[in-house]
Amino acid sequence: MTRLAWHDVPRSVRADIEALLGGRVVEAVSQAGGYSPGSADRVVTASGRRAFVKAASPAVNLDTPGIHRREGRITARLPEAVPAPRLIGAVDDGEWIALVLEDVEGCHPSTPWQSRELEATFDALQQIAAVDLPEDVPVADAAGLLAGDAAKWDEIDADAVPPMPRGLDTWLRAHRDGVRDAARRAAADARGDRLIHYDTRADNLLLRPDGSIVLVDWPWAARGAGWFDALSLLINVRYFDADADVEALIAGHRVFEGMPAAAASHVLAAFAGMFLSSSLLPDPPRMPTLRTFQRDQAVVTLDWLRERWEG
Repeated sequence: MTRLAWHDVPRSVRADIEALLGGRVVEAVSQAGGYSPGSADRVVTASGRRAFVKAASPAVNLDTPGIHRREGRITARLPEAVPAPRLIGAVDDGEWIALVLEDVEGCHPSTPWQSRELEATFDALQQIAAVDLPEDVPVADAAGLLAGDAAKWDEIDADAVPPMPRGLDTWLRAHRDGVRDAARRAAADARGDRLIHYDTRADNLLLRPDGSIVLVDWPWAARGAGWFDALSLLINVRYFDADADVEALIAGHRVFEGMPAAAASHVLAAFAGMFLSSSLLPDPPRMPTLRTFQRDQAVVTLDWLRERWEG
């Protein structure tokens, strides 16, 4: 991925950001990681005020401005009890969109995941699941999103899937119809009235010095079951450690209480359809590693699903 730097953002947009912050930006440190080619900078003004700024235009990537606008609408309405950066404001000239957010002191959790940091993340997700979500927060419906993910299996020709590690492509060809049917059940399992982030990974989390967790990047937020984010986080845990005992983690934390026994398999099947179908698309501009990441996510998800299937 080729990320823009602060000085790649047009001068007029930077001036509006500085006006929003009440002072000239004297320091901007670009943040690596993530999967957006737009800018992502921790900035400091002449008065010492700090903020996090992300900006993009259609010339950078056609999808990113819409994603930023959606994130701005959602973040502005998140309840105070949600551990997320607060939106200071937005600059939108119709082409460029910049979100100006609270700068959270912290770093991403260690990967492979460490037990203490994973426990803190589960605690944060349980905190979010306990928050009453107002009706005016403009989030999607998790059931609808998962139904869309499940439908991707109708577009995938199992015989055309490229070779995958540990014979997963062969297993998939033998079980494709069963995986598709399981994916179709995910929507009903994930239906609920709780706020979910829908994109829980280490690079979307910040670990504060006090050990607490803040979730960042909220454009995909949805309304659904309170256990959903914790389950999807375990895909990230397996991504960095193929031997992680994710089933023991499910059994060991209260955030998973109320999750139906087969729900994990159904959600994994739906996610696998989304990851696999996306990985087969051409590379988007300025994001040459995205398809490989999506393929790796498909492998991790299918590998765990096969273990559940055969266990």
